[in-house]
Amino acid sequence: MEKLAEQVGVGGRQLRRLFLRHLGASPVSVAQTRRVLFAKQLIHDTKMSMTEVAEAAGFGSLRRFNETFLDLFHRPPHTLRRKHLTGDQDEGVVLRLRYRAPYDWENIIAFLEARAILGVEVVERERYLRTIEIDGAFGSVAISHLRAAQSIEARILFPKLKLLPAIVARIRRLFDLSADIETIDRHLCADPLLARLVRERPGLRAPGGWDAFEIAIRAVLGQQISITAARQLAGRLVELYGRSVPKQFRIHGSLSHVFPSIRQLTSASSVGLAMPAARLSTLKALAETAAAHPNLFEPLARIEETVARLKKIRGIGEWTAQYIALRAVREPDAFPLTDLGLLRGAASINGGSITPVTLLQHAEAWRPWRAYAAQHLWVVGARENHAT
Repeated sequence: MEKLAEQVGVGGRQLRRLFLRHLGASPVSVAQTRRVLFAKQLIHDTKMSMTEVAEAAGFGSLRRFNETFLDLFHRPPHTLRRKHLTGDQDEGVVLRLRYRAPYDWENIIAFLEARAILGVEVVERERYLRTIEIDGAFGSVAISHLRAAQSIEARILFPKLKLLPAIVARIRRLFDLSADIETIDRHLCADPLLARLVRERPGLRAPGGWDAFEIAIRAVLGQQISITAARQLAGRLVELYGRSVPKQFRIHGSLSHVFPSIRQLTSASSVGLAMPAARLSTLKALAETAAAHPNLFEPLARIEETVARLKKIRGIGEWTAQYIALRAVREPDAFPLTDLGLLRGAASINGGSITPVTLLQHAEAWRPWRAYAAQHLWVVGARENHAT
């Protein structure tokens, strides 16, 4: 709780008061409820043993797990298990993660496919698969869409069950599952120029990333070059520094390595990529800053503060800082103003050319959801680019 209080800039006592005022419960009670609900989902949807469920949900012991369920549900946890569960537990844990409809799956899967790194990510048959690393453990996940159930299905192959909540949280961030999309779309539709785009693509999400450091490195690799070229550079970085995933935890034959960690890139004497010296220097500076400041990719009170902190890193300018804020920090109001695709999309709906200054003024009406407005502009900008 102290860490959470520090991140949001309040004291522990004040945080407890805020929880009680707005949620009617203490932070400890909220955390306990989340553990219980996650355990209940694991019991319903998987063949995991009760011991495994207790570990994955963060209970200190099986006894405490059983006591909690008896207290809340007045019956032991195993009685909540659904009958006739299908699937082989050796193939991984399979969970359904719900979202608020509508959800533009086609756009988000196309976004990920265009940027998929060889050996780390695969997109096939509208599924997204990737390798993962948390706390030195390696595995992989496969994500597919269940439109009728307003959910995505996550198949998780990972050796440490206690890290399942962290994996689920990252998947939710990557696919922007927690967005209140009706509120966001309604706000953006107040602008007549943007309303048409929102009606064309209801439920358009702002893709996040599996790992904030990975997204930041990829943003630097993508400075002033095409998406394809940036993906190739990222693939070369993985070849040089990515660690191999054990075969029993590869959910797909084309997945082999995890993206390089902060430690690997800070310890490398030379990054070894065919890039301008200034950009190579930025990669090193980013890795060193991330190593020195573990909370680098946590949001600050205001988007301007978050961007200013990122711009202090050597070689990180406005576009890169805003892009990192959007995808890695998950700032809903991030807005990479000078992006060419974004400007192209804005010019398309504006009926002519538009300057960054003019766009910034117009975008004031889109706050605090400019990141979602940017997604709509990128979509129409890409469409206009292909048409020319």
